[in-house]
Amino acid sequence: MNDLIQTVAVYALPVLFAITLHEAAHAYAAKLFGDNTAYSMGRMTLDPLKHIDPMGTILIPIVLYFATAGSFLIGYAKPVPIEFGRLRRPKRDMAWVALAGPGANLVMAAMWVAALWIYLLADANVKFLLAMIQAGIKTNLVIMAFNLFPIPPLDGGRVLTSMLPNRQAYQFSRIEPYGFFIVMALVITKVIYSWWMAPVMGATAWLLSLLTPFSFGQFYGFLWTPIF
Repeated sequence: MNDLIQTVAVYALPVLFAITLHEAAHAYAAKLFGDNTAYSMGRMTLDPLKHIDPMGTILIPIVLYFATAGSFLIGYAKPVPIEFGRLRRPKRDMAWVALAGPGANLVMAAMWVAALWIYLLADANVKFLLAMIQAGIKTNLVIMAFNLFPIPPLDGGRVLTSMLPNRQAYQFSRIEPYGFFIVMALVITKVIYSWWMAPVMGATAWLLSLLTPFSFGQFYGFLWTPIF
């Protein structure tokens, strides 16, 4: 129980920022490309309460924490309502709206890396703060990679649908009602992590390591080595 409390304390702020800005970015991009649905419903906001989903943001992560002994956590926020038909060029703009969320996570990961730089320059020795910075980088890498998986309704599925020819795009989009169950099955069997998330996160971590004084090996090891 103490481990769970410590994990919640470290991850609470990074996770709230990560899911809030991810969803707000979708809403902003949709408005930018012509759909005001999310904006009119108050979802283009940094208020986390507007984006939290009781099942996906709270229950599923807790269940996964205990089911995997804390080795794997994933969750989701309340999806931002988007009327793709209202976008100025629906098929093309769908991809940009979808990419806005993972793009926000990439930017936030870079900001946490900047926080790491400040921590190092200040020669601080606050384990809780360092753990939170570590959690901020990891959380955004996980959310970015997970959402880029190319199965609808995940963002990667929207991007792939946008790229496919019309006929194939329509056929592929019909997977969406079953997409959640497909993804959950791949999560439980760890296929999605081994074959998709780990490579994507590794490549992104390599890019972020260029912003640090560490080599890639040192940086990647730092991210996945518990501080406490």
